[in-house]
Amino acid sequence: MGDVPSILVVLTSHDRLGDTGDPTGFWLEELAAPYFVFRDAGARIVLASPKGGLPPIDPKSQLDEFQTDSTRRFIDDAAAMEQLRSTQLLDGVDEAGFDAVFFPGGHGPLWDLVENADAIRLVERFWAARKAVGAVCHAPIVFRGAKDAEGNPIVKDKQVTGFSNSEEAAVGLAEVVPLLVEDELVQLGGRYERAADFVPFVLRDGLLVTGQNPASSAPAAELLLESLG
Repeated sequence: MGDVPSILVVLTSHDRLGDTGDPTGFWLEELAAPYFVFRDAGARIVLASPKGGLPPIDPKSQLDEFQTDSTRRFIDDAAAMEQLRSTQLLDGVDEAGFDAVFFPGGHGPLWDLVENADAIRLVERFWAARKAVGAVCHAPIVFRGAKDAEGNPIVKDKQVTGFSNSEEAAVGLAEVVPLLVEDELVQLGGRYERAADFVPFVLRDGLLVTGQNPASSAPAAELLLESLG
């Protein structure tokens, strides 16, 4: 790693909540908080998404009750907003130029990143190159298809967390989502752990960093930076 770390942040491009007709996307805090943890530490940040351009923000994450200092700072930051409007196409990203990859959540990844060949390829290549891989909330679902050199899920026997079944039930979407993050991580052989609903909780197992929910976004980003040391 050079003096200035380079971090790839991969966002969902999916904007519909299953068959409900309701909008979804990425959760604003889960981008905003890590973005400033990384930027304030001097990191170079590149945003990417499967479709490129402006990825969908879950409108619920823009409600007053979910605003934080980081979300307000992001919306008011011209450079940050310009990066968001012009995310790179994921299929054109070369992992060789980065020290770590980080996946913000929101419900969108359950429909696109989970089966996106480019996202899975990047996770596997970062992992093979012994580079840090992080994901928060629903985004650890991207590990569902990612394998190590022996063909095992990269989360097998690793301490991991992600949006819990009880949190999904609490937001009323346990019967809407195609997959439950907690169940999937367990089925992959991960050593799933969690805190109480919506309480910050993060885990680092070697170069794998995961956070449970939106409140875990900044702590997960901080752990990812620590792993670069």
